[in-house]
Amino acid sequence: MTLIAVLAVIVLEFQWAENIRQRNDAHSISNGWILPSLIALVMLTVAVGIVLMASLYYRWKLRKPLDLLMKASEKISANDLGFRISYDSKDEMGELCRVFEIMRGQLEKNYHSLWRSVEERKQLNAIFAHDLRTPLSVLKGNSEFLSAYLPQRKISEEKLLDVIQTMGVHIERLEKYTEAMGSIQKLEDMPVSSHPIETDQLIALLHESGRQIIGNSGKSFNTSVAADANSIAVDVHLVLQVFENIAANAARFAFGHVSIHYCVNKGKLSITVSEDGTGFTEAGLRKAMLPFYRGEVSDADEHHGMGLYICKILCEKHEGSLQIDNGPDGGGQVTASFLNGVDK
Repeated sequence: MTLIAVLAVIVLEFQWAENIRQRNDAHSISNGWILPSLIALVMLTVAVGIVLMASLYYRWKLRKPLDLLMKASEKISANDLGFRISYDSKDEMGELCRVFEIMRGQLEKNYHSLWRSVEERKQLNAIFAHDLRTPLSVLKGNSEFLSAYLPQRKISEEKLLDVIQTMGVHIERLEKYTEAMGSIQKLEDMPVSSHPIETDQLIALLHESGRQIIGNSGKSFNTSVAADANSIAVDVHLVLQVFENIAANAARFAFGHVSIHYCVNKGKLSITVSEDGTGFTEAGLRKAMLPFYRGEVSDADEHHGMGLYICKILCEKHEGSLQIDNGPDGGGQVTASFLNGVDK
């Protein structure tokens, strides 16, 4: 529209110059100023048109997306990622805004992941420090006891052996805690390598592991499958590690039966393991995925209360999740999910 208007003005200027020339045709000398004036006027009109078109283009096409990007940059600089960039246009600025929104979303995801990791690390350190207090207190008390009475030979050999044995138990506890903390760090640094695998083949691997774990515990089990795809890309070793943990937990707490449901739906693998035991207590539902939590069970397992916490870390590394609940008929129910992916 602006270009048409500029061309129309230039045409009028030519007509104006031609009219003047015709009126003064008899005075050829006086007509010498008409051509330079026309050229200057046309150039001025073109310049004004260019400035006007640039101004209108900026107002209509550039100002809104540039304002959006400027405000978004200021918010990102202030560590505020809780916003969205929306600019519905199919031109280059619209594409730029869409790319910027993708970058913002990835930054937000990374920020939340980092924040969650830091918070979990703080929580883990707090729990670790809390659980260290008891063995350290026992060791300190026994050390003071031996320092006070052993030089005076006021401790019988039987009592001395008893104190040494007690100290050995708590030293072993400290070693297990330290080993658990080291294994957690290794899990967090472990890469996830997803490869395509046939759904039937993956379920067969899981079924065989479940048969070994649950069958050896003397419990019965049944499986069911719901799949909308013939293959899925997952880290098989990671999935097996999570499944074996939750299957072992289910076999441990089940009265006599464990149910396993495999589901492949919309690019996500979910494994739900249910048992017919007493289920999770209210405290268990809140704390079962915390490190070193063993509920009311007195005997320590090989992970020292780390099983579900490890499963949670591995599921989240695979962009999935771990959920715990009680089934509709009682008994605990744990669902591990893994997002379909490619090599990470």
